[in-house]
Amino acid sequence: MPDLPTPQDAAEAALFSECWDAVLSYADLCTSGSAAATQLATEAFTHGIREARAVAEGTRSTGRRTLRLPRIPLLLTSVRSTAAAWEAAGRGHRLDPDLRLWLNSEKADRYTGPPLHRPLALRGLRDMQEPDAALLWLAEVEALPLPAVARRLGLDPAAAAEELAQVRALFRDRCHRNHLDTPMDANCRSYARLLDAVTRSPGAEAPEDLSRHLARCVGCAEAAACLRLNGSGLPVALAGGVIGWGGLAYLERRRRAAEAGLAGGRTDATVDTGIAEGTTARPRIGRTGLLLAAVLVSALALAVSLMPFDGTNGGGSSASGDSADRQPVADPGVSSPSATTRPAGSLVSPPAPADSTTGSGTNPDPEPQGTSSSPAHTTHQSADPTRSASSCEVKYEIVNQWPDGFQATVTVTSVKALDSWRIAWTFHDGQRVSQMWDGTFVQHDSRVTATAADYNKSVAAGGTFAVGFLASWHDGNSAPGNFTLNGGSCTTAG
Repeated sequence: MPDLPTPQDAAEAALFSECWDAVLSYADLCTSGSAAATQLATEAFTHGIREARAVAEGTRSTGRRTLRLPRIPLLLTSVRSTAAAWEAAGRGHRLDPDLRLWLNSEKADRYTGPPLHRPLALRGLRDMQEPDAALLWLAEVEALPLPAVARRLGLDPAAAAEELAQVRALFRDRCHRNHLDTPMDANCRSYARLLDAVTRSPGAEAPEDLSRHLARCVGCAEAAACLRLNGSGLPVALAGGVIGWGGLAYLERRRRAAEAGLAGGRTDATVDTGIAEGTTARPRIGRTGLLLAAVLVSALALAVSLMPFDGTNGGGSSASGDSADRQPVADPGVSSPSATTRPAGSLVSPPAPADSTTGSGTNPDPEPQGTSSSPAHTTHQSADPTRSASSCEVKYEIVNQWPDGFQATVTVTSVKALDSWRIAWTFHDGQRVSQMWDGTFVQHDSRVTATAADYNKSVAAGGTFAVGFLASWHDGNSAPGNFTLNGGSCTTAG
């Protein structure tokens, strides 16, 4: 008869069930194949549990509570540090190529360098009590419904909204203090008080000189995102500041999984453990069964996160694309595909301007490069209905923008059914795509061509698909024009 789990084993199994899908989702962004993703997630989870255990033992021995990140962001940073260890040990070929570039850049050094130079959101979250930080992370980054967050943290659901508002204000206070403590030049220091005042008032508009400064200064723009609690910038600031590389892509995946009701280790819908963390009650199911159930749920959640927004076979602005070689993450028997076959994940830190004209993908769109300067919300009809694709409608949207970089989504509605697709457009201001998900890309001069991933090739008649990307900009960032689908021209619409 097998031994029953100890209370510590039961607690760690419950932690696994609660957090594994988040860890695997980020590990999948960081690697070049599903087998590598599973291995990276496993190693990172083990390392993260050891770190959490060491902190808990230090708290017990000193009698003084040690502040640390909540469980999920702690484990996500463990994925990042484990990936860095892989790169240092000569196993970097199993990682996403763009992550490898990031790991060897100054951007990665911010997360391990002097504390006062680390990202403001990371410092602010770490300075909070763990229950408060957990509430903020689950609600803002994991995008869980507030009643579900309240259940997980043992809060009164009726008071959860008010408590979340207080925690947001507390996070802002911590970030403001850390911003003032950050070494900065005299110009940035002169704007610190004004930045605090402008971001504190919901209706305040930034003066023109402050706006110009924020457009040029990455550090102050990062502070503005952390200090402004109104709007949608807080989740982006948290994910980017705490996770680092791939934060925007992870944020999008978790939002999709939460919308499908599959994020956050739904043990209530899969298996009843019969225990609370840290109790001595025996579980009703063996630990092996619990871990297997958690893996199955996390695999389903990851699959949902890769599905399109509108339920068609097209892709939405997902956080990661998968190549034709890519297998379900839960399948441990598949060999790791080549890193070059997988579309790159996302970067949160502003990407450096690309100095290459190639990306992942197929040949560029054969159509002549256009010179249309039509804005993204005007309409013009397809010029040639006899082309290989029928007319289509395109919506171009800038999701986020920062000094010298931005995130955008191209959503396409096709009149006819498609077995595969290739969407292309022309930039007018010298923008350079550096990362793309839900498709692979090449860029020649100002012309970008995005090709379908294996999982979103088929599009029903009247269905939609989308690609998301990160790009750099310098003197301007106007909407692109001359959109084509499989060589046929498209309309653009709001």
